[in-house]
Amino acid sequence: MKTIPQWQLRAAFARRLSERYGREVPAYTTLVDVSREVNEDVLRRTGADAERLGSIERVTAERHGAIRVGTPAELQQVARIFGALGMVPVGFYDLREAAASAVPVVSTAFRPIEADELARNPFRVFTSMLTPADPRFFDDDLRARLENFLGRRRLFPPELLELADRADRDHELSEVDAERFLGLAVGAFELSAEPVDRAWYQELEKVSSVAADIGGVSSTHVNHLTPRVLDIDELYRRMSARGIEMIDAIQGPPRWAGPDVLLRQTSFRALAEPRRMREADGSVTTGALRVRFGEVEARGIALTRKGRERYDELLAETDRRSSGHDRAEVAKTVWQQGFPDTERGLIEDGLAFFTYHLREDRPRRGPTSLTASWVDARPIVYEDFLPRSAAGIFQSNLSGAGTRDNTREGAHYDVARLSGVLERDIHDPYELYERQQNATVEQLMDERT
Repeated sequence: MKTIPQWQLRAAFARRLSERYGREVPAYTTLVDVSREVNEDVLRRTGADAERLGSIERVTAERHGAIRVGTPAELQQVARIFGALGMVPVGFYDLREAAASAVPVVSTAFRPIEADELARNPFRVFTSMLTPADPRFFDDDLRARLENFLGRRRLFPPELLELADRADRDHELSEVDAERFLGLAVGAFELSAEPVDRAWYQELEKVSSVAADIGGVSSTHVNHLTPRVLDIDELYRRMSARGIEMIDAIQGPPRWAGPDVLLRQTSFRALAEPRRMREADGSVTTGALRVRFGEVEARGIALTRKGRERYDELLAETDRRSSGHDRAEVAKTVWQQGFPDTERGLIEDGLAFFTYHLREDRPRRGPTSLTASWVDARPIVYEDFLPRSAAGIFQSNLSGAGTRDNTREGAHYDVARLSGVLERDIHDPYELYERQQNATVEQLMDERT
């Protein structure tokens, strides 16, 4: 009997989710088409350099999704579903602190972690959990009613969870079970046609549009699916030229002459989509909600902790200098002054992660170093996220700033607490990149002795 391994389940899930999302949000299909056009143009223009951070096949197929859930139990169930796809939690992101607006969520990302699995299909899902216990956003009465509402709903059918556990345990499913699992899993993240309680949704929306999107409805859904593009500035220009309203800025590092690092993101604005609304008298009418948008990303080189500290310093310096000036130009100047403009500079300053490989024309004996001319340094792609950038995307697509009482102390969440919720270890991304780098260094040294 033929079986389907986890990576093929993951690839099929990402593809089907993308197809479904494209039917529901036509502008997303335009985004994917324009991304493909830009990538093809970059490949023609720059040749092999375009694939420095991944083959064109990988880049074209690459997606990340974003979902939001309301409770620890829901987050734990999500972990089981993504575990079936060979995806584990990586990183902790507190968007409450990263956002100026009211974004009362903490997040992690589910993704593959082994290099060969990432090469097969790097699908990742940024997953946020609401924090009703945070008194800066929710008073005691609203918290109680919100937790009661969330406690009554069921996002995922038992059959889906049972199949997920089997795939996670066996690392595969039979063809029949795989088809059933994929149908249930894709359906679980489809936008529901069930009427939304208008009064309840609007009450939560006054606090936070994100809170309303999570706790104001009886289901969950994909908020965006993100293709990867090789020139995000050109994509932004082409999307705008097609009359699609983009958010005001590209989040993350600036466009400059040096190496691309970390992650740059932008999106088209959340669309007003027709939704059935239940009124106070029980009647059902038609309204509109803005909850889904089209994000796109350009990925760069993964930075070390030292590199990330440098990035944060440059970000703060850009903030300091930007008052009354064009932020993009300020950022470019700050980066030119404070960041190495070559990959070799990144290596020498210990700012970024690379894998190291002996060239064919190397000397056959003797000691070597990572900067020797016969050592090929290949950048490791950044597979994760930036809290401030994620918050910037969220904020740009909110219907309002919401409310938060900063005189109150926020509820404490950290990686240990979220790991306890998941009953799974949350991997440290820096340790994953370092492990990947060190494995190649050890192999290189073995080959030279």
